[in-house]
Amino acid sequence: MKAIILAGGYATRLRPLTDDLSKCLLPVAGRPMVDWILDRIREVGEVDAVHVVTNSRFAPDFERWAAAREGVTVHDDDVLVIAGDNLFDFGLDDYTAFWRAQGVASAVAVHDVGDLRLATQYGIVAVDESQRIVSFVEKPAEPPSTLAATATYIYHREHVPLVARFLAEGNAPDQSGSFFAWLSAREPVFAYRFAGMWLDIGDREQLLAADNVLRRASGLPERTEYVLD
Repeated sequence: MKAIILAGGYATRLRPLTDDLSKCLLPVAGRPMVDWILDRIREVGEVDAVHVVTNSRFAPDFERWAAAREGVTVHDDDVLVIAGDNLFDFGLDDYTAFWRAQGVASAVAVHDVGDLRLATQYGIVAVDESQRIVSFVEKPAEPPSTLAATATYIYHREHVPLVARFLAEGNAPDQSGSFFAWLSAREPVFAYRFAGMWLDIGDREQLLAADNVLRRASGLPERTEYVLD
């Protein structure tokens, strides 16, 4: 089991105490606040690593803190999230280059399914002229576009800590699309359009289609039924 401590906020209500120090590193009873949390985490025997997600302002402080604590890693980085049931043939290097060009923003890879009827089966985005997402609707009865959001996200390091706020507001913790929709309504999130193959393996029919696409590409014979080899 991995433990994640979210420590990316700026705690503006505690200023000036937090002008140069993360709220999580403020001393409480003579120890950094996060030390107390770490004590509780280490009571769980299954946890073999602790990850701290922070921001660039406070990352050096956390790195110094973590250096004296075994098994703690500080993350001040962007996050690429890909669902394990997505198959695609676009280059992630192109995707990340597109994303980096947007500045402090996150991104999602989108595929034009070209059919409003088909679009009712997916999470659909609408974008403005700059490709910034202006709306996201999950399986809409009347899709605003045919741009389907694939579960391939890049979250900017400044957006990652917002997961804590998302959860604090009572949102579902186990639906990546829910966080994406929530984030795109509050922060810049851009749509990376790609052509070519995209297969969302949601049933045996789609699984067979994906299997045959890749079998053809590998020089293997196609099959009429998907079976485990």
